[in-house]
Amino acid sequence: MPDPAANLASAMAGAYNAGDMERVILLAAQAGDEADEGILALRGLAEQATGRYDHAVETFRQLAHQQPEVSAYWNNLGVACRLRGDADAAEQALSTARSVAPHDAEVLYNLGLVYIQQRRWPLAREILLDAVDCSPGFVEARLQAAYACYVCADNIGQEAMLAGAVNWPAQPAEQALILAAMLSTQGDLDAALHTLARARLPATPEDERLRLRIAAQRAVLYERSNHLDLARQELKLLPLAALDALPDDASQARAEGWRAHAALAMRAGTWADAAALYRRVLALRVDAEARASAAFGLAASCDRLGRHGDAWQALDAAHAAQLEIAREVVPELLAPDSQPLQVAEVDRAAHARWRPLVAPSSRQSPVFVVGFPRSGTTLLEQMLDAHPEFRSMDERAFIHELTERMEQVGQRYPDELANLGGTEVEQLRATYYRMVGRVLPDLGQHRLVDKNPLNMLCLPMIMRLFPQARIVLCLRHPCDVLLSCSMQSFRSPAFMVLCSSLQRLARGYVTAFEQWFRQVEVFAPRVLEWRYESVVEDLDRHLTELAAFLEVADASPMARFADHARTKRFISTPSYAQVTQGIHPGAVNRWHGYREQFEPVLPLLQPMIDRLGYSR
Repeated sequence: MPDPAANLASAMAGAYNAGDMERVILLAAQAGDEADEGILALRGLAEQATGRYDHAVETFRQLAHQQPEVSAYWNNLGVACRLRGDADAAEQALSTARSVAPHDAEVLYNLGLVYIQQRRWPLAREILLDAVDCSPGFVEARLQAAYACYVCADNIGQEAMLAGAVNWPAQPAEQALILAAMLSTQGDLDAALHTLARARLPATPEDERLRLRIAAQRAVLYERSNHLDLARQELKLLPLAALDALPDDASQARAEGWRAHAALAMRAGTWADAAALYRRVLALRVDAEARASAAFGLAASCDRLGRHGDAWQALDAAHAAQLEIAREVVPELLAPDSQPLQVAEVDRAAHARWRPLVAPSSRQSPVFVVGFPRSGTTLLEQMLDAHPEFRSMDERAFIHELTERMEQVGQRYPDELANLGGTEVEQLRATYYRMVGRVLPDLGQHRLVDKNPLNMLCLPMIMRLFPQARIVLCLRHPCDVLLSCSMQSFRSPAFMVLCSSLQRLARGYVTAFEQWFRQVEVFAPRVLEWRYESVVEDLDRHLTELAAFLEVADASPMARFADHARTKRFISTPSYAQVTQGIHPGAVNRWHGYREQFEPVLPLLQPMIDRLGYSR
């Protein structure tokens, strides 16, 4: 005799597989209160698929309580709660699912999405990386894990998650925009553009605003890589009239479009137009990242117009927005006495315990370009990269990554550098060059240029691995450095906190250089000081001195750095536009226009100003 329940379940399964969710729900109603587990599960999935989230929550809650040992029901309950907007209930359900099935990648992924929704970025990063560990081919988990790493400024984790992303299936437009942004920060412009070209657009009213957002991002990518003609072509697909015509709830598309137009206006020197566009963005209800970006843009345009008071007011708004972002990632650094810069030192007694080891010669070692950010390190890097003997790899934190890897295996940095034997140091060098190889697979016999300003804080690691390395310390008037840092939108949450006030930034600057000078006394490295203001006055003489320091016979290719920079696919630092235009005398003593703001920190800076050879 036919089993009515079995027939009903079979009919529901057929409707579900055919995508007819309304029929699934209609059939489920026939079971009434006698619905069995299979019927309830299909009904819940159909309710969720049709946006009946309240009903889906009740259905999956009933199943989870009937079968608490089945992780899938807790997982489905968590997803339904998240879609309904109840993140707390979603977290509770998914945490229960995780306790039942701790290695289920889908459960971990869904819990990670809840943490993203709650903007608990460190937790999201941790749980999503676990999901990828459980299922390395889980593309959606890799993308969201990369995004959490991106927000947390974990560049190494982000790159690992995005390995092979160019071969991923085409992504929905929202995810494609995120993925393209991350790929661009890694310098992979082609992959970013490829991702946008394949973005899957929905057949809904969202289609048009997503098309505009994609055009805006393409314009920004081209501007960011100094392809200005291509950027202007993209703007033709993004007319201001179309942005104005968007509905009131399209703030994100409108903001991204206005920012793209403003970026090109800045490059064209029409700073008043740029300022007006940035002000329009700031009048919208947008997230902290968009507000910070627009406020930094407004500050730059006002600075170019000589409106220093307006520029500083815009900077206050920018840093307030960035503190909102940092609070979600590094809340511990918001304490007034926190130290955003990681400072670790080796004293003379500890250095005396270092056992002598065989080390590469100076020509076999990287050339390290260091200095506080915004001191001219990118300019020098492009000069060196223009020489056929050298290859730079943009700005990478590989030396810092080695210090973290020591800590992860229980070796305290820098204390246990003294205990490392030759084999262990060789392993660290090999790890370093593996990371380099992912960026410069064709390094070959070229000499590597490792430009990372804050490697100045990692001198112990540099001296343990490459004690014969040549190091170039970039210097610039401290006040010009701090002004430039204040006007830049840094991605690192720690640097967002450091730059949040001029007082805090000045303390960080002094701390960094005090540590540098103490470590130079301990290690006596081979260092050349490269002073920005002197280079501006006499480039040829300083290039000759640099060539001699680096044992290079011909300095002339370095003088053609601006032409070389224009051929680069991507320059990650905020100087990406300036280095294509040659030496900038106008960057000297910019801080004089902001003397009123600097007066309170000059007493703190003055000893270092004097020590570095600058006067007020």
